[in-house]
Amino acid sequence: MTSQAHRIADATSRRAALTLGFCLPSDVLLYLLLPMESEAFGITLAQAGVLLAANRLVRIFGYRHVLNFYARNGDRLTCMLAAGAAALCALGNSVLSGFAALLGLRLVWGLCYAALNLSTQVLATSELEGAARRAGRSRALIALGPMLALPLGGLLTLWAGPRPIFLILTACCLMGLWLARGLPNTGHDLHSTPRRRFNWPDSVALWSFIEGVALDGLFIFGLSIQAQKIVGGDAVLIAGGLMGLRYLSELLLSPLGGHVAQRFGATSMLLLFSFMSALALGAFGSEWVIAGAAAVLVLRALQLPLVTTLVTERNPGSMRVSALASNAVWRDIGAGLGPLLAGLVLPVASASLVFGLAGAAIAISALCCWRTQARGQTS
Repeated sequence: MTSQAHRIADATSRRAALTLGFCLPSDVLLYLLLPMESEAFGITLAQAGVLLAANRLVRIFGYRHVLNFYARNGDRLTCMLAAGAAALCALGNSVLSGFAALLGLRLVWGLCYAALNLSTQVLATSELEGAARRAGRSRALIALGPMLALPLGGLLTLWAGPRPIFLILTACCLMGLWLARGLPNTGHDLHSTPRRRFNWPDSVALWSFIEGVALDGLFIFGLSIQAQKIVGGDAVLIAGGLMGLRYLSELLLSPLGGHVAQRFGATSMLLLFSFMSALALGAFGSEWVIAGAAAVLVLRALQLPLVTTLVTERNPGSMRVSALASNAVWRDIGAGLGPLLAGLVLPVASASLVFGLAGAAIAISALCCWRTQARGQTS
């Protein structure tokens, strides 16, 4: 019976990951194209930063509603609605222009991603045994679509402009809708403690917030700008290739991150990879831009399964679903602030200072996670 439960958990986790993997390229290509091709979308560079932050900021206020809907209705209905709405957003990215229209699409997509991402995390950790392995494999499957879409999207942009690729991605989202039909339709129990409208982050959520600012915000937004400074006209190909490496790293290395977490402990590996990320960010802010960027992307992939595993270990039973959602909110807060900070500080401060401080913050927050775990084991 136990082995059957593990097989079911593996199968549902894999299907949820593929659903998100088909929908996600319609979002990640905007991180490549909006900063570089803002005029083609009828917006300014400053508005591009707001749009790239908007989908994350809306989740700060909308995650509770998404969580309640998901808990009541289960994975199938939630993910089918999210994938269908994602297809409409992809279509809108192809035909609509102007800040107001694109902002509406970004807000809708933000809630879609909240639902799809929550489903992948909950189903990956539905059985504690093997959770780290499933989380790593889930991240790898999610990464497959963006890994292919980014370099191909860069090539298609040079040939036909930045809009036609989103018609193809609309069809990909519809494939995700079809896959979501096979997900379980049972609801999820939420931990029945009194709900507060605001919860201060624990050490894991604090790390997620800082990594969101540094890696999902400052680094990803700065990648396009740094590439334009170095290679000029071919920047869309270079930046697309580096962003594609981000997802190739997740495809190849997130399962490895899950395995080492299972073997050596998620907290210890988080500490090691965070200190290495701090060094890589320092290199990215110096003249070693390409090497530093590649190292950051590789280390980010190794870290992804660790956080889900840590949250599950520290929040057993019915607390797990709410804790995963809360942690995702704090990461989104950081990732939403990141592009806004990048637009403010990168034009006036040196890249070495900005990314050096960001790396130091990641290392310090990882040390806090490790100390919290050590205190818990000795008490």
